[in-house]
Amino acid sequence: MMYNNIISMENLLEAWKEFLKGKRSKKDVQEFQYRLSDNILDLHTDLKNKTYTHGGYYAFNISDPKPRNIHKASVRDRLLHHAIYRELYPFFDRTFIYDSYSCRKLRGTHRAVERFKHFALKESKNNTKTLWILKCDIRKFFASIDQKILLDTVGKYITDPDVIWLIGRVAKSFHSTVDGKGLPLGNLTSQLLVNVYMNAFDHFMKHTIKAKYYIRYADDFVVMSGNKDWLLDILPKMSLFLEEKLALKLHPDKVFIKTFSSGVDFLGWIHFPDHRVLRTATKKRMFKNLDHQPKIETVASYLGMLTHGNTFKIKNMISYSHERRRH
Repeated sequence: MMYNNIISMENLLEAWKEFLKGKRSKKDVQEFQYRLSDNILDLHTDLKNKTYTHGGYYAFNISDPKPRNIHKASVRDRLLHHAIYRELYPFFDRTFIYDSYSCRKLRGTHRAVERFKHFALKESKNNTKTLWILKCDIRKFFASIDQKILLDTVGKYITDPDVIWLIGRVAKSFHSTVDGKGLPLGNLTSQLLVNVYMNAFDHFMKHTIKAKYYIRYADDFVVMSGNKDWLLDILPKMSLFLEEKLALKLHPDKVFIKTFSSGVDFLGWIHFPDHRVLRTATKKRMFKNLDHQPKIETVASYLGMLTHGNTFKIKNMISYSHERRRH
């Protein structure tokens, strides 16, 4: 049974090792680790007896670049999230389409950006034909996830009722503004579950709409075509599917159809046929983060990201600023 694999002492211990990375200095993590064996055994026993209840959340706001409300669970609950993720991720990942890029191994924003370029060149016949791009964003994505639809969707893939019960415990530990709605942005399980939730839409786009050039990253997605009328035709069908099947709405201010040559804003970059430039908001956020965290690892991470676009001046600014701080 999958449930027994999730709650096994072996899986909980492996999940702890993964959870611990980069968190050893945190006070709550150190307190949990002080009685690690007892704490993990207590969690295992509660899960085995199905007396486990998920605790509350500590909420705080970040700007990323838009304001986001993050909810952080206790160490005990976050350890369980890792244990669930370790078992469920490989199972669900096989069901996802190739061009879903958010929170997946060997995917991520860099891969999505490169795929965007590949698709654009292909459909525009190496920039010799006009390419139209439909760009969409879902309104209040995490806060709008319907927990009943989510659990029904999970139930189509997993037959073990104990796993459904456990995912229900985690999902229902949170609600945004209305009972039965929302997933917390801070949970590792949420990152997997929103992909499970959107999987039906991804398959609808590929197999019903037959969108050959479709890329999704969380609640951001694009469809490319040389035919603007076709994009105008599929937009209401996409909107209807999201509303009727997933209780989600497209953000009215963040849906547009424009030519590739005019520049398309997607995943922090403005994409053009022969280059891409960093979005102004992304640039500001990066320099703000570097002011707060001038570590060499942070600098290296940003310099790596900047290799994906025309960013010669920005790279020099970061390198110069970092060298000045060191001396």
